[in-house]
Order: sequence, then structure tokens, then C-alpha cells
Amino acid sequence: MALTAGKNKVAFKSFGVDLVGDLYLPEGFDETKKYKAIVGASPFPQVKDQIPATYGPEMAARGFIYLGFDYLGMGESPALPGEFKQARYMFRLIENTWDAVSYLGTLPFVEEIHGLGVCQGGSIIASAAVTDHRIKKIAMVSGMMATDAFQWTDRDMVNQMIAGANTSMQKQYETGEPDYVAPFGLNDEMSREEFTAAAAYPAMAGETYDYYGRDGVKGPVAVATYTNMHIGDQAMQSLFSICEAYADKIAQPSLTIYGTSASTAICSTAFVEKLTNDHQELAFDEFSHVDFYYKPEAVKASTDAVAEFFNA
Repeated sequence: MALTAGKNKVAFKSFGVDLVGDLYLPEGFDETKKYKAIVGASPFPQVKDQIPATYGPEMAARGFIYLGFDYLGMGESPALPGEFKQARYMFRLIENTWDAVSYLGTLPFVEEIHGLGVCQGGSIIASAAVTDHRIKKIAMVSGMMATDAFQWTDRDMVNQMIAGANTSMQKQYETGEPDYVAPFGLNDEMSREEFTAAAAYPAMAGETYDYYGRDGVKGPVAVATYTNMHIGDQAMQSLFSICEAYADKIAQPSLTIYGTSASTAICSTAFVEKLTNDHQELAFDEFSHVDFYYKPEAVKASTDAVAEFFNA
């Protein structure tokens, strides 16, 4: 297929089906030249028209090739036969990422592959990199890498999540029908006032709604392939923090970027403490967790730093 500068729709195989992606190429792209490429990993519960559509053009503007894609069963990518859409499971996200790396490796103009993950994408990239040394460097922005301290602090709440996920899995097995829930208590119809008043995590509720809510900048109205409703058993895998357990096994140089005021900062700082690789850490006092998703000054700060790190 003919590829040109800017966004190109592509597809690659994973689990025997075609995952749909957007390949962002830099201005003046020349297929006879060699470029550094980035495999992007997005937050839960995103599709490629959210974080990848923000970071893809930014990294392409800095001279990189960037691949953002819909994971298995998300957005434009199909679910496996007999399975359901909106089933985003960590183990599969890692394998999808390995296959994305394989796809980039087939492109003759790619000389080197790096990984860039935002929020849950940071955990995906770090986990994938443990045993995939085709990924030469990794960068994580507002990353949810060391999530044990964040997710497991309130064991009563965790046990309630597990009970709900177990019930959902059993229900789906017995009925053969999907069981959709709003994992964060935010559905596609709620107003900002309704959500913030009922949110279990008030510190992040407002910024979460401003991005994901019905009226948000990248919510279900703004992004046609996105919904806040997801398969109810996903907590059975999202509560595993794979890269946290294997942090000391990561060999590649890494960069961790986060906002010190974000309630998720511990997911970065606790992860950094476990690393034994060549590692850089960049903390911003002025930015929160979601600021790095879309606010121009935060995105510029993170993408400038990532570009410098990958080019070093």
C-alpha cells in the first residue's frame, strides 16, 4: 500500500484477526530512508482516536513513525469469534503489542523500535518490554506501572471489585451474552454534575469527566468508536501488575514522566524504585494525571522529553 506523510490506516494480525491501526509518518516521509518507530499504548479504556490520535501527530512532527491501534475487541478491531467487544484484558494487550512490534519490524524504512505508553499504556509497554528486546527504549507518561499501592490499598473495595468481576464472568459463561458495566461509575449519558457527585475517587472525578464524559473532549460524543461501558470481568486481569513484579528484569533504558500532584504519582515513583536499568525520571509539579492526555502544554512537555530520550 502507498504510505504518505500524516495518518495512514493500516492493519496487522494478532490472535488470527486484523487489528486496525493508524500509522503516523513524519513530514517529508521517504520510504527509501530509515526512521525510528514508536509503538503506542493507550490508557484503559481507550481507542486509537484518543491518546494515539494526540501523541501520534506530535511524535511524527518530531521525526518519528508512530503506530497507534485498537486492541483486540476495541474500536475498529474485532473481537475473537464467539467473544464480545469492549473486553480489554491485560495479557492480550501485551500480546497485541508484541504483534504491533512485529508489524513495525516488517516495514523496510523502520530501523529501530521504541515503546510509548500513557496511563495503563505505561504498564502495557513496560510489561511487553520485559521479554521483547526488539523494543529498544520505553517511555511511560502518567503510567500505571506499580499499581499495587494504588489499587490494593482498600482491600474491601478490591474484594468487591473481584466479586463483581467473578459474577460477571460466570454470567457470561452461562448465558453466552456480554455483561457491560461502567468500571469507573461513568456511563455515556451522565452529566458532569451527576458523575462528580457520585464518584468514588473525587480527586480525579472532574478531570476524568472532562476527558471521558458525554461532554468531554474525547468522550463518546466526540469519538464515535468509544464507550465508557466495558465487559464486567476485566478487573480479574487489570488487578495484576505484571511489570511491577518484573521491574528489575527490564533491560532497556526507560523514561518515566508524571505529575507530582496526580493521585496516580505513586504508580510511577514506586515503579522507579524497583528499576535496575538505565533510567530517567521527569516529574512536573504543574500537571495532573489527565493533563498529559490532551492539554497542549503538558503534551508538548512530555513529547519533547520523549523525543529527546529516544534520540539520545
